[in-house]
Amino acid sequence: MRKKVLGAAACLALISVTPLAAQPEAKASKAKPAIDYTVMHAQVILDSLGFSPGIVDGREGQSLTAALKGFQSARGLTTSGKLDKATLSALHPYRARRPVVRVALDAAMLRGPYVNPMPDKPEDQAMLASLGYARPLEKLAEMFHTTPELLVELNPGGGSIASGAAFLFPNVVPEAREYASDLKPEWRQTLADLNVNGTQPAGERIVVDKSEKVLKVFDKDDKLVAQFSASMGSQHDPLPLGTWKINVVDTNPKFHFNPDLFWDSKPGDEKTLLPAGPNGPVGVVWLDLSKEHYGIHGTPEPQNIGRTQSHGCIRLTNWDAARLALMVKAGTEALFQE
Repeated sequence: MRKKVLGAAACLALISVTPLAAQPEAKASKAKPAIDYTVMHAQVILDSLGFSPGIVDGREGQSLTAALKGFQSARGLTTSGKLDKATLSALHPYRARRPVVRVALDAAMLRGPYVNPMPDKPEDQAMLASLGYARPLEKLAEMFHTTPELLVELNPGGGSIASGAAFLFPNVVPEAREYASDLKPEWRQTLADLNVNGTQPAGERIVVDKSEKVLKVFDKDDKLVAQFSASMGSQHDPLPLGTWKINVVDTNPKFHFNPDLFWDSKPGDEKTLLPAGPNGPVGVVWLDLSKEHYGIHGTPEPQNIGRTQSHGCIRLTNWDAARLALMVKAGTEALFQE
């Protein structure tokens, strides 16, 4: 039934695979199940509709379950969190978005700066011009909302990552890249680098739900219009329950590292200002909250969203944080609940 509705298997049988350069840290794990292209098809559709499954990898998991529940809730369906018959029918109108897309790389997609290796100490990181990606493969993975390992699985056999080379990627290519002219040029470039759609719903309020591990966006009619998997709080820094407001939307932010605010800081760490970059502690966006020292932000480790704890703040993947930044503004209400 799923293959008939979403058509993933039939699609892939017609697509030739071009090898991708294998990287030491990007070897596919033998312990993982094979890519389920029906699942991947659902993931890319949900991603395009604003119900982010987190990492697009063609595998079921808690982030996909949460995304399905969000989509089902918004469509008035039973919130099973599964690709049941009713959900497949609701996804059917969007089936033209195939699970994978073949893309030829260009110079802009491969442009750095790259930082490899990344220094461990904050004071050494502060000396860098940028906290950029380690290498092109990592940048391409974030661009297509996945992991380096998944890209290698989609493109087995090796090959060089170079301008003009074409590879298969999860089909998260946005419908539109027309970003508002009043946005900073470097922020428009970041949005393009993360394949963020230029058209996003306007959020009137957001809800961070600890039990569901998600951030929900509601419009002025109190309709759920977007949902993102999130990491939030820890035993040392619990999620600050209550109603707050977004003070500032800071894009491509620098980060003021203060060891006094981190329970796991190391002896000798000193206050310092870290440069901006997708691999910085807060990724590409910092949404400052009315609760002092707390914010909603991106992350250098998208694969860990929803699976690890935070220092009390709310972490999203860089691409989801960037989308959220286009939906909200200063003054937007943020409810944090159990």
